[in-house]
Formats: sequence, structure tokens, C-alpha cells
Amino acid sequence: MAHVRHWQHDGRVGNSFSYLFGPIVAFLAIGVLVVVLRWAFNSRKTSVVAAAPKAGSQDEYGMLVPVASPPTYIDGEILRRRLEDAGIKANLANTLDGPRVMVWPKDEQRARQTLIS
Repeated sequence: MAHVRHWQHDGRVGNSFSYLFGPIVAFLAIGVLVVVLRWAFNSRKTSVVAAAPKAGSQDEYGMLVPVASPPTYIDGEILRRRLEDAGIKANLANTLDGPRVMVWPKDEQRARQTLIS
């Protein structure tokens, strides 16, 4: 049978560095997290989290042209999907006047024909 050597602790600690290292690392990690989260969720324009969309009038959507004024957002989503199934890029915008299905000007006539049929 092989002789097994049992190590016995003599009660001495190597140095105080090993005692302070853990808490210092923990506080540094928490500090880094605080800085990153404050940057990510700040209320200024530099936030990486998207702000809640604001409704505007239908002429505030750049070059997009409204082609339908559905009564509800659900009806608007159905119309938008019908246009996308026809290969037309469409957006559903929640304007001050209610939901509007919007397309690019080059697709306006084709979108209106698709919605009629």
C-alpha cells in the first residue's frame, strides 16, 4: 500500500493581499457594471436603448406615402402583410390621425392596386 501524505495547515496565512484581493475585484466589477448600465440607460440622446416611438402626423414620415387608413392597428397589419406578400415594402405607422400603411413613392400605384384587388 502506498504511503499517502496528509497535508496539515499550520495556521499561518501567506499575506494580507490574498485576503483583500477578492473584495477589491468584486467592487471593481460592480463599478464597471454601474458605469455600463448608466451609459446604456441614460435619458439623453446617447442611449443605446431605443426610445418609445412618438406618433406624428402622416407627413412627418419622410418620403413614405400613405396608401391606406385602416380603422385599427390590427387591420393595418393585415394590409401591410398583404403588400409584403405582393413584394412591396410597407410600413405601418401610428400617426396622430390613426394607423397608416405607408410605402415608398415608387411603389404607391402598385400598392393601391394590390389593396383594391
